[in-house]
Amino acid sequence: MARRKKGGGGDEGGSWMDTYGDLVTLLLTFFVLLYSMSSLDQSKWDLFVKSIYPGLVDDKGSSGSVNINGKVSTDGKEAKGGGNKASAEDVQATTDNMDKLYLMIAQKMDQQGVSGVSATRGKNYTFVEFKDKAFFNGDSSELTDQGKSALSVFCNIIAPEKDKISQVNIMGHTAQANPNGNNVRTDRMLAAMRAAEVCIYIQEQNVIEPNKIVSMEYGQFRPVESNDTKEGRAANRRVEILLIDKGADENDVDKIREEVNSGKDNGKTATTDGDPNTSVGEDATSTTVNSTTQ
Repeated sequence: MARRKKGGGGDEGGSWMDTYGDLVTLLLTFFVLLYSMSSLDQSKWDLFVKSIYPGLVDDKGSSGSVNINGKVSTDGKEAKGGGNKASAEDVQATTDNMDKLYLMIAQKMDQQGVSGVSATRGKNYTFVEFKDKAFFNGDSSELTDQGKSALSVFCNIIAPEKDKISQVNIMGHTAQANPNGNNVRTDRMLAAMRAAEVCIYIQEQNVIEPNKIVSMEYGQFRPVESNDTKEGRAANRRVEILLIDKGADENDVDKIREEVNSGKDNGKTATTDGDPNTSVGEDATSTTVNSTTQ
């Protein structure tokens, strides 16, 4: 009886494996080539990792810092103390620096011979008031040379602390020159233009992000003194700058202004008289102005 031949192909039986192997190799080479030409977006990677492991990425957006049992480990090294320790130290450093800012502003303004500047440190804010002709002449929104000089000093002071400031509010005011009330359009426009000029000058110095700078106008409607006297009108004709600390809970401008004007923080208020030889904190000398100007 003839012997039956076994099934299966000859040499050609394994040829499909060779083709498959070549295809997989080509695909692998293709993906390696694509990867070599790509760049990893760190922020997108962190978002991706955080979406899967919310506790893995730290507050600074770096996946190299891992929170384990309330402690932060960076590059495999466990940090000393709890995970909130660094944050608390940063907050304290911010508070210490900002608490000294009002004194530095007053001292530098005195050195520049700028009188009528009052700087107050409150809770999470610094309030600076430039009275009378520090920035503008009567009925004018054009910055004076003294005003530009004072603002340059101010910008140099806040520049190192820009990351600790969340917002800079610039408020323009006028005095009520007419007993029956100022012309509405003139009054509002003058206050708005004064605030805008200060805002523009600060922004042009590139010392703080433009989106943090806000200009506001109050016209004659937020007086700090009576408009019945020249001295009172001089006090009301002013520009105010409010620096709000980063992370501050309170940012209600009107509430802060009321707090400053109430004298609650007089112990942390420095006032200039324009004399470099006197210490800050002395009362500023009142300046007589034309009663017909706003």
